[in-house]
Amino acid sequence: MEFVKMHGLGNDFIVVAGEQALPENASELAIELCNRFFGIGADGLVYILPSEKADFRMRIINSDGSEAEQCGNAIRCVSKYVYDNKLIDRTNITIETLGAGVQPVQLNVKDGVVETVRVDMGEPILKGLQVPTTIDADRVIEQRLEVDGRTFTFTAVSMGNPHCVIYVDDAVNFDLAAWGPKIETHPTFPRKTNVEFVTVNSRSQTDMRVWERGAGPTLACGTGACATAVSSVLNGLTDRNVTVSLKGGDLFIEWNEADNHVYMTGPAAVVFAGKL
Repeated sequence: MEFVKMHGLGNDFIVVAGEQALPENASELAIELCNRFFGIGADGLVYILPSEKADFRMRIINSDGSEAEQCGNAIRCVSKYVYDNKLIDRTNITIETLGAGVQPVQLNVKDGVVETVRVDMGEPILKGLQVPTTIDADRVIEQRLEVDGRTFTFTAVSMGNPHCVIYVDDAVNFDLAAWGPKIETHPTFPRKTNVEFVTVNSRSQTDMRVWERGAGPTLACGTGACATAVSSVLNGLTDRNVTVSLKGGDLFIEWNEADNHVYMTGPAAVVFAGKL
């Protein structure tokens, strides 16, 4: 199996192209290969597959073997891969995802390679039961969450995968390991959840740290940045154009009022290629 190790702002993936379908042992492979001590090391294993609906189809297996419905950093990596490896020669392409359907992608190319990627991440899902949460409400905003004697206030957003956005005084130094896994598996979230801890610094910039469902703490989360932007607008904290600063770098997010779509712009990078 040939692979390319890639990352989007440090959220890293083992990218495999050429398969016609997701292998039956994809979960076992992800657990083995994503191990940072005994394997290649990554947050997830990503397959680029044929699609009947789009130019390509993306399937993402987390490092714990579970499948992710969508991943903003992975879709940027996939988009860069297919263009840089001449699988497609257009700078406007489409990628089919498991949880968010077909997503249009615009490639910014410099000197023949993709430098940044702008992804139409679609419309955010805000209804509580569809995120999903156990809360039957049109919007889950400033909802109380009791966790081991501590009360958090969260906003729920789905970008094709579930997110729980929590505002804290200092996201950069927040104890992810202590609270991330407890909130991820809280009964309020029937399919578990990604957890974003956010500090708003201005109307146009936030700090975010993330505990990803199925992967734990990661340096960046594209769908989490989108969920953070949507949540911050809903809570009246930022404008619709916002820079979300993650541990691995910045993503620019726009929640467009005209079409209700969320647009994410950021880089993708190749680390190395290998063969198993």
